[in-house]
Amino acid sequence: MRSLLTLAWASAWHRRFALSLVVLSLALSTFLLLTVERVRHDVRDNFSNAVSGTDLIVGARSGAVQLLLYSVFRIGQPTQTIEYRTVQALQKDPAVKWVLPISLGDTHRGYPVVATTPAYFEYFRYGPRRALVMREGQRFEGVFEAVLGAEVAQRLGYTLGQQVVLRHGSGALDNADHDDMPFTVVGILERTGTPVDRSVHIRLEGMQALHVDWLAGMPLPGAKRTTAQEAQALDLSPRSVTAVLVGLKARGAVFAAQRRINAFEAEPLMAVLPGVTLDELWSAVAQAEQALTLMSALVGLVSLAGLMAVVMTALEQRRRELAVLRSVGAGPRRVFLLLLIEGLWVSLSGAALGTLAWAAVLWGAAPWVQAEYGIILTSGLPRVHEASLVAAVVVAGVLASLWPGWRAYRLSLSDGLAPRGA
Repeated sequence: MRSLLTLAWASAWHRRFALSLVVLSLALSTFLLLTVERVRHDVRDNFSNAVSGTDLIVGARSGAVQLLLYSVFRIGQPTQTIEYRTVQALQKDPAVKWVLPISLGDTHRGYPVVATTPAYFEYFRYGPRRALVMREGQRFEGVFEAVLGAEVAQRLGYTLGQQVVLRHGSGALDNADHDDMPFTVVGILERTGTPVDRSVHIRLEGMQALHVDWLAGMPLPGAKRTTAQEAQALDLSPRSVTAVLVGLKARGAVFAAQRRINAFEAEPLMAVLPGVTLDELWSAVAQAEQALTLMSALVGLVSLAGLMAVVMTALEQRRRELAVLRSVGAGPRRVFLLLLIEGLWVSLSGAALGTLAWAAVLWGAAPWVQAEYGIILTSGLPRVHEASLVAAVVVAGVLASLWPGWRAYRLSLSDGLAPRGA
């Protein structure tokens, strides 16, 4: 066996240029397979971990996915709001530990504005129940104070003490800026990899103050504009909110609380379980995930086809070499094993090179991906399912060598030594 391994290595080294291209092709396919799998897994984790520790999300009756999209991911616009007195009634429910009302609708340079209470920074959780952490500054206390998500501060270059002007709605209307009531940045959050990074957080009273001169989504024509100082002297108690995040005292009471909220008599409400709705939403976008996996699998198939083509081409060029081996006592089985060992070496080399390149790139690029796109990629050794993909590449490479090996097994001594024209 040692002599066979030495011969296989010498033969492969003699054809190192052609085989190196196959190794690079297999390395690329391994790199892509591992990258797509890691990105798919981590993006799904980031997606699922956008909110945790919240037992129910309550909003006006619409659709469960729609409620989740605008309350957690800030996507889309709510069709209805709920009365603030309903929020107060939810807080009095004996099963409820805390409520976090949020009001949406305004933006700042394309980023959504989230109006809430200071308790938001105490009870909101993401990922494995991680709390929000201030990178700089503190929580808002005043009516016209704002706390920025990490991406907002980074992309727009904002610092503490800077004033920002919010815009009514998505900014499609002219003269929709609330430039008469600017907000002062008092805090910047650590990056979370969730929609929190892309949000501007203000108090509910601040949202109410912005719209004291507005009616039906438009400023009152001809009315005297209320100044920020005058607005603070008014009753700024919120009238309505977009949605409410609810935390319960005991998780076992979630279904009973959901039924009570859905049967709320004062106004039609809908309570959804975030985890269940997240799974439903992910299943709707699973086709894109499957398409990425399919593309990487196709790259792997092309690489394996290249391996088979190189070995088959080399086989035709090595008929005399193999015939000489047969003439000095190498049986068909040893020739078969020779080509199989060459295929194994090529497959192992390609898989190992691709895995090392993947680990190095992931280690170096993970901080940049998190900073630029808010996606937290985990580095480190391949996980079990990723290691199985590497093993599959090696096994597929060996299997791709079986057909050329079988052809060599069937070559006869006279076929190898016969003249080409015979």
